[in-house]
This record gives sequence, structure tokens and C-alpha cells, in this order.
Amino acid sequence: MLLRNRFLLLLALAGLLAFLSLSLQFFSRWLPVSLQLKTEMQVFPEFPVRLIPADQVRGEGLSAKNRKRIMPEPLTEPPALDPLYEANLYCNTPGAKEKSMEGHAPPNLKLLSVQVIIRHGDRYPLYAIPKTKRPDIDCVLEPTRKPSHPHLTDFISHMSRGVEAQMEGTLSSLPRLPNHILCEMGELTQTGVVQHLRNGQLLKEIYLKKHRLLPSAWTAKHLYFESTGKSRTLQSGLALLYSFLPNFDWKKINIKHQWSTIFCSNHCDCPMRNHFLEEEQRRQYSLRVKNNLLEKTYINMAKIVGIPTRQLRASNPIDSLLCNFCHNASFPCTKNGCIDLEHFKVIKTHQLEDEKERHEKQLYFKYALMATHPLLNQTANRMLHIAGGKREEIFALYAAHDVTLSPVLSALGLKEARFPRFAARLVFELWHDPDKASDHYVRVLYNGEDVTFQTSFCRDQQRSSRRPLCPLKKFSTFIQKEMFLSLNSTGYYDACHQRLF
Repeated sequence: MLLRNRFLLLLALAGLLAFLSLSLQFFSRWLPVSLQLKTEMQVFPEFPVRLIPADQVRGEGLSAKNRKRIMPEPLTEPPALDPLYEANLYCNTPGAKEKSMEGHAPPNLKLLSVQVIIRHGDRYPLYAIPKTKRPDIDCVLEPTRKPSHPHLTDFISHMSRGVEAQMEGTLSSLPRLPNHILCEMGELTQTGVVQHLRNGQLLKEIYLKKHRLLPSAWTAKHLYFESTGKSRTLQSGLALLYSFLPNFDWKKINIKHQWSTIFCSNHCDCPMRNHFLEEEQRRQYSLRVKNNLLEKTYINMAKIVGIPTRQLRASNPIDSLLCNFCHNASFPCTKNGCIDLEHFKVIKTHQLEDEKERHEKQLYFKYALMATHPLLNQTANRMLHIAGGKREEIFALYAAHDVTLSPVLSALGLKEARFPRFAARLVFELWHDPDKASDHYVRVLYNGEDVTFQTSFCRDQQRSSRRPLCPLKKFSTFIQKEMFLSLNSTGYYDACHQRLF
């Protein structure tokens, strides 16, 4: 009898364990999903979404054109190349507070100067896809419309009173604010203004409030501001400065005009630079014609629009489509159908593949060395003068373009740096050790990330030094001599005018 009871007890325990095992398998399959969603809701209370027209999502059987589908944006960097993730980074839509490594250095060091090269903020397309409706975007600034900024109302008021502005050349004839109900081609948008108001506010917190870079009674000699002759660069620079300066005074701001997008000033005569640029353009063309999927995509899009493929390709459709994507606007449609997200992904993927090959082939790198030397040489010389005791131009700002920043990143050897997004910023900091009069150091930061030891001139410094800092001497030697070693030249003039054999 006792044995029988024990047997029944063991049988009951076995049944209970089997039930628990099945239950755990069931919950392990479904519970993590709900927990993951709950965690995302807690960690990302403003979880970003992008609206995609329902008729552009295949396989859903939906026909209403005005219905929207929600596509969550990636929260972390994907393991493989993802054109939508990269496009979202490029848009740089104002959102959560940005993390930044600017101004971080050992506590015994003193910050002497900061030089910033920015790309203008979000803009309207430079090109239009023929026979399609342009994106309906309002470029008149309206503080109650998102995205906005606490300084936007005062910024609008201050810019309208800039009668005392001191601007070189044609800059004085440019509008200080975007002002068209339907944006003009290439015009800065409200998003672009807000991006740089945020940039200026971030830099102010670090450089002025924490490090007191500018004296309280700062004057025009402490500031250097140079912009190309486009309204989007001038307005971007003004937005950044307005949020950055302790008191924006037009009388203290002299704005220099730069006619060249590569900021070569009086040193633009460089035949070899043009040669390598032409070689790079041939490489781009060769890669494009090999991409059969890209060509099929262009053919399909041309049929939708109703124009020859060559004309569509010449209109640089990615520029216009990025505007739709960044502003969450539907892609253009005609009676023949709609340009959709798949078209966009194919073109964007090719763009990313082109960037990858560009780094591998080195033609663009050689172009970049010669294209950026005048600007980088000016940057290095300003640091050397300040290190020598000169207290002028301690904050310098260059309001520029992607075609300015991209070659600078390449020339510095920053192979992992992404193509400049809207409102990208590249910062050069000069530090000094008060206990050692001759010790000066450089930090380089790209969009808030410290990339100093990714540069070609300081890549090995971290390993051989007890201090995680890059000596100013290394940067100046690189600019004055080492930049030209890969060009088999001893200087800028020789590199520009050497003969091809």
C-alpha cells in the first residue's frame, strides 16, 4: 500500500513538472515581446515614428491614398547597411537632447580657442523631379509650429532689426531669415534654423558657461565668422551664433564672405586638385553604370513620371526624395503611379555604396588633401598664433556646405565618419597646460564625438602617450608637411602644379 502511494505521488509530481515545462515554453515565446514593447515605451517616451502612405506599402491590399502607416525608426544602429537608418541620421530631425563630448579634457587644462565648421541646416531641395508636385513646405518661421525652439521668437525679432550688420560683399543683400510660404529651391527651412539654434545652445553651455571661453566684455576681435554667399549658410551661422553668444550684438559681428565652397580664398589655383576631382567623377559614373538594380529603378521611376530616363537621372531625384523623407511627406505620384519607399531605398543604398568605394579608391582622398589645405592651414595658423599669446579670433565659425565638410573629414583621415548630415559640425579645440608653458593640445570632434585619435596625424599618439591628448605640434606638422607625402610633394604649390606622367 505504501509503495502504491509513493508511485501515485511520483506520478503526480511528474505531471506537474510536465505542465510547468509547457507553460514556461509558452510564456518564453510571448512574454519577452510584450516586455520589450513595455521597455521601449518607458525608455523612449517620445518614440519616433515615420508615416508612410498606405499605397506605398506593398502586400497590404489597401487602396486609399490618404491612409497612413506607421514605420518605427530604428533605435540602435543596425548590424548591416540600412538605407532608412542612414537617411534618418542624415535628416537630423530635432528631438531628444544630444550627447556631446565637446569641452571634455583633464581638469588642469585650460581651453584657449574653438573653431567650428558647420554644414547648413535642413533645406528645401536644390533639384525638382520634372512633372511632379514639389514638396509643400512652408519656409516662413512660425514659433508655434514644430519643430520649434525657446529662442526662435526672439531670433526672428532680432534678425529683422539687423540694420547695423557688417557683412562683406553680397552677404548684405541676402535675407537674414527664410521667408517664403512655399520654400524656394535650396532655402533653409524652419527645421534647419532650429537645428542650429540647438547647436548654438549646446556649445554655449559647454564653452561659455563651463569654460568661459569668451571674456564678459568680448569684442569683435574675439570672434571670426565666415560664410559662403548662400542664404542657407548665412542664416545657419546666424542661428548658431544667436544661441551661442551671451548677448548678440550686431555691432560686434563682422561677417566675411567666402566665394568658394571649399574656402580656398586666394589659393584656389590648383590644377591637380581639379584633375583628381575629374577622376573621382569618372569613378562615380563607372560604379553607377554597373548597378543594374539602380538603372532598373530609374527606368521604372521615369515611366511613372513620364520623362526619359536620362532626364530623370539628371534631376538628381535623391535630393528631392530626401526632402519628402525628412519632412514625413508622401513621395510624388502621377496618373501612372507613385514613387515609393523601395525606389528611395535603392537609390540611397547606391549612395552609401558609393561612399564606401570612394574611401577605398583614394581618388577623393587626394582631391580632398589639396581642396582643404587652405582652410586647414588657416585653422592651424590661428591655433599657433593663439598658443603664442594672441587673444584674437578665439571663437571661429565657418558656415559651409556638405562639399566643404566632406573633403575636410577625408583629408583628416576620418575614414569612419558619415557623410555630413544637415547641421553637421566639426570642432577643433585648442587646450593649454598652465603648468607647462609650451604644452598645447588639439581635440577634434565631429557631431559631438571625439575623433581626435581617428585622425591620421594622431592615430598612434594615444598608445605612446601617458595623456590621451594630441599635441598641437602633430597637427601643425601634418598640415605643413605630412599632408603632401601621399602626393609625392613637399608643399601645397608643388602638389597643385606637379605634372602627370
